[in-house]
Amino acid sequence: MSLSELSLSQAGSELGWALAALSVSPAALGGAWVRAHHGTARDQCLAILKAMVNTSVRIPSHVDDERLLGGLDVSATLAQGRPVWQAGLLAQAAGGVAILPMAERLNVGLVARITQAQDRSLLSEEASFGVLALDESLDDDNSIAPSLAERLGLWLDLRELTIRDPIVTEFEPEDIEHARAHWAQVTLSEEQLQALCQTAWVLGVDSLRAPLMAARLARILAALQRRQGVEPQDVSRAARWVLAPRATVLPTQEAQAEAEPEPPETPPAEPPDPSPPADDQDASAEQTPHPQEAPPLEEVVLQAALAALPDQLLDRLKLNSQAVRGPGSQGQQGALRHSRHRGRPLSPRPGKPHQGARLHVLATLRSAIPRQALRAPPQYGARLAIRVEDFHCQRFAQHTSTCLIFAVDASGSAAVQRLAEAKGAVELLLQQSYARRDQVCVVSFRAGQAQVLLPPTRSLVRAKRALSGLPAGGGTPLASALRLTLDVAQQQVRLGVTPVLVMLSDGRANVNLAGYGGREEAQRDARTLAQAWGQHRLTALWLDTSMQPDPLAQEWARLMAARYLPMPYAQSVRMADAMRHVLHDANP
Repeated sequence: MSLSELSLSQAGSELGWALAALSVSPAALGGAWVRAHHGTARDQCLAILKAMVNTSVRIPSHVDDERLLGGLDVSATLAQGRPVWQAGLLAQAAGGVAILPMAERLNVGLVARITQAQDRSLLSEEASFGVLALDESLDDDNSIAPSLAERLGLWLDLRELTIRDPIVTEFEPEDIEHARAHWAQVTLSEEQLQALCQTAWVLGVDSLRAPLMAARLARILAALQRRQGVEPQDVSRAARWVLAPRATVLPTQEAQAEAEPEPPETPPAEPPDPSPPADDQDASAEQTPHPQEAPPLEEVVLQAALAALPDQLLDRLKLNSQAVRGPGSQGQQGALRHSRHRGRPLSPRPGKPHQGARLHVLATLRSAIPRQALRAPPQYGARLAIRVEDFHCQRFAQHTSTCLIFAVDASGSAAVQRLAEAKGAVELLLQQSYARRDQVCVVSFRAGQAQVLLPPTRSLVRAKRALSGLPAGGGTPLASALRLTLDVAQQQVRLGVTPVLVMLSDGRANVNLAGYGGREEAQRDARTLAQAWGQHRLTALWLDTSMQPDPLAQEWARLMAARYLPMPYAQSVRMADAMRHVLHDANP
């Protein structure tokens, strides 16, 4: 739910309703994904939510498994001489919310453990909890994990919102307590549930969690107003908050027509009465107004959801539906490499401290303490008997940098326009490279061969100088470009950098590897090198510059396991946005 286009009073009211509904049952709604920068608006939301929920526990991004899930309290165990177990942070959040600051930076393992505990909590009301994911990412940064976002019912976007006045919740604590006790008894009709499912189908929401959470939200909204049944406005608000942000397709007029129920057949007209009506009956009939039929509920709910669709949905949906990425493909943060000395701490694993690996003392003690009753008493005054099988070693992980290889087709009459837009896209990406660890490399191919126009760099001055005097025209040596980009990508892999290729071309190869013309041989060489690129499982994006989507370019993208996006009228801003989406989605 985006609040940037609403007025101050409307935004405050919408936020108040959302926070009140979340505080009634965080576990039923799964939680909320709050996209907001650190500021007044987010602080007010957190303060109001903490005041309304029963429990709120903050979970740092560097938390270990023992602190998160619970385990052995080493200090208390050593002091008391017997095993003492402690509850984890997720257990402490039972009945309330678990707050995840900087959720966009959580590692995959931590997200998996939180979502698994959240799924298990649905089976036990005592251990149920909701998740409040605070996302501070920018437009060109990574967002939260899709597995976590799917389980969060409310998606709140406050990035462009500034609230100076307090948020009005419009509900008293008695209303929230009443809703907690009675929302499960609120009735939801079959027609209302079908309207939510139809809206989810039209918007391309393929997860069953979304309409289920929307139905729960509608019942909670009705309970907050002390009603025993759900009204159409509750269903519309639930669709706008839950289904619209999850849209994966732009509904067409045909899909909207299919979502609406067919009107009932008109019964056959009865024969007119031969007797003339009385004058007073004619007068009264003329004065009687015809009642206006209310629109179907499916249409009302769908229109409410369409009004809240996010911007730039079309390009993002085209990219999300393309390409199968292999397990070795990486994204903006680069490949995740394990290390023994530096990086983000990981959970310790059993092993011997050798070849530079360091012993994890606490994990070793946690492994040895429960086994003391099965071992012989320690000697030489020791209090614990530690064996080799108790040893645990420290582990770290760090992300490598990313190199964006930008291959530009400089052949043909339209090359000048393409190169101008490519220059603008490279400059836009280089402006963001200082905050990240990525680099940009530009490869140009025309006439008989391809050449590295700009080696991997972060320098904006070098990029402008290299792109300014590039000639254009001639044939399309696509095979030479694929071979050169593959060589550059493999060189970056050897240096510990993750390569990502962006190919800007129409795919009409007519120059072979030897530099001679011949469409059939040129396409055969290009096919071989495209398959070689796909076998290396490297991330790639193909931007088709043809006036219409070219089947040949789609074939090259399929062989390379690359994402395909038709872009007949290249625009630097749109190109840069497409590259950012690919970098984000390819992130492991």
